Amino acid sequence: MGMLGFYLRLDCLFVLSFLVCSTPREDHIRCSSSNNTNCTIENAYGIFPDRTACKARGVAYPTTEEELVSTVAYGTKYKIPMKAATRYAHSIPKLACPRGEEGLIISTKNLNRVVQINVEELTMTVESGATLRQVISEAAKVGLALPYAPYWWGLTIGGLVGTGAHGSTLWGKGSSVHDYVVGLRLVSPGGPEDGHVKVRSFGEGDKDINAAKVSLGVLGVISQVTLNLQPMFKRSITYLSKNDSDLGDQVLKFGKQHEFADILWYPSQHKAVYRVDDRVSSNTSGNGLYDFLPFRATTSLALELIRTAEENQESKSDADGKCSGAKLVTSGLLSSAYGLTNNGMIFTGYPVIGYQNRLQASGTCLDNLQDSRITACAWDSRIKGEFFHQTTFSISLSVAKSFIQDVQKLVEIEPKSLCGVEIYNGILMRYVTASTAYLGKQEDAIDFDITYYRSKDPMTPRLHEGILEEIEQLALFKYRALPHWGKNRNIAFAGVMKKYKNGKEFLRVKEVYDPMGLFSSEWSDQVLGIKGEVNLVMEGCALEGLCICSEDIHCAPSKGYFCRPGKVFRDARVCTP
Repeated sequence: MGMLGFYLRLDCLFVLSFLVCSTPREDHIRCSSSNNTNCTIENAYGIFPDRTACKARGVAYPTTEEELVSTVAYGTKYKIPMKAATRYAHSIPKLACPRGEEGLIISTKNLNRVVQINVEELTMTVESGATLRQVISEAAKVGLALPYAPYWWGLTIGGLVGTGAHGSTLWGKGSSVHDYVVGLRLVSPGGPEDGHVKVRSFGEGDKDINAAKVSLGVLGVISQVTLNLQPMFKRSITYLSKNDSDLGDQVLKFGKQHEFADILWYPSQHKAVYRVDDRVSSNTSGNGLYDFLPFRATTSLALELIRTAEENQESKSDADGKCSGAKLVTSGLLSSAYGLTNNGMIFTGYPVIGYQNRLQASGTCLDNLQDSRITACAWDSRIKGEFFHQTTFSISLSVAKSFIQDVQKLVEIEPKSLCGVEIYNGILMRYVTASTAYLGKQEDAIDFDITYYRSKDPMTPRLHEGILEEIEQLALFKYRALPHWGKNRNIAFAGVMKKYKNGKEFLRVKEVYDPMGLFSSEWSDQVLGIKGEVNLVMEGCALEGLCICSEDIHCAPSKGYFCRPGKVFRDARVCTP
């Protein structure tokens, strides 16, 4: 559609002098009228960490860069706060929430095309709303592969680049997708002399690309991304289960021994499952497929029963029930090779050998996203399914052993304390390397991804609340861990910019690209240290990670949970019985 067609659609809506064009709504963006006004945006999990609603006056769905440019220009001219939103909204924090309630959400759902693939130069240019699944699939058609990526393919390229999402490796440039970006186009505000908008194009040699790659959406809207790919290759995967007694020693050497290594850690079971994962010759026989079991569609009834059982265990402080359930989950996943099959149908034994595009990511529960009444992704907020917190952080490899040993000490004190984490398949440990991106990883590290139960009632503490909070504070404060930008509770972002050596340079670029702060929000200002505090101090705030307790009232004293020092990290302040 050309500019004439675009402007003909402008009459679909004009409220407070800005445009929002009609299109079928996103599940996570709901508007009170058919012309996309008076909207509320959520993430895929149905609520943000602070549980407050994110409202906007409207939503726009540009279908071309031309339309995106016109939308940003209009918003800039009339000083309308703006935020980009992705198709599936899998970021947990409020990255997509515009400032105030008069803002404009710009969805990249329809900016989802492959622009160009250059087989000779090993590059692929896509619009920012293209999903990881699309990139993997389209690259494979011409014999190319993205070498490293997150394991969940329901992410958009703009979203995963903007939050620093990654796979697992210490090899080459590392596992962060943004480190394979060799070109990027960004639509940001401009002055009257620019028509109120600027389209900035970055190549590998441009200094500001290091700000634009992991931008958290505060510099504008990413329009296109060019990725450096590799010729298609095969991998060989074997899962090995071992006792975790020497996990601290194994962490560093294992990541150097195997290109795609990762580790699943089940601390209460004293077990670690090592993923022995390397490239093999392309003429090695095998056509394996990885369809990760937790990412497959599950019957909605089964998900409801599982959630109800977990709620009952929590209400009764039934640690034994959680531990029994955890053993069933982890043994079932291990015996079924976590969803690996040797030929796309059945698992006959290790190693599983197959092409990169069939092994690197999955997410088939997205295939029936429109109707959740029968089957759904486990976390689909439209049903009574999983509802959880995620605490995800990267700890320098030089101190990872000490952190692991501290967690093991906590398990010695409270042996059943992490069974609730194991129900969610334990602690996923992935390798990351130092990045040139200003808000990327600062050094080689291992990323710990911890998922655990969250109550629907924000004033209800969870079983072993204090242990989980202590691990969080242990990582963030004793070991100065970096939080994953697309996950985590509020406290993970308190004072975070002090941990980035080029944090001030990022803020300089932000001031140049968006001097009016139209792509900023209350949340991003707090996180970036511009204005306000990300910690929200109130009754019960520590239960949800909105604060670190300093008084009993920040916990749940009426339910027997008080603010006390940590058991191993005495500087921690946690809510505990």
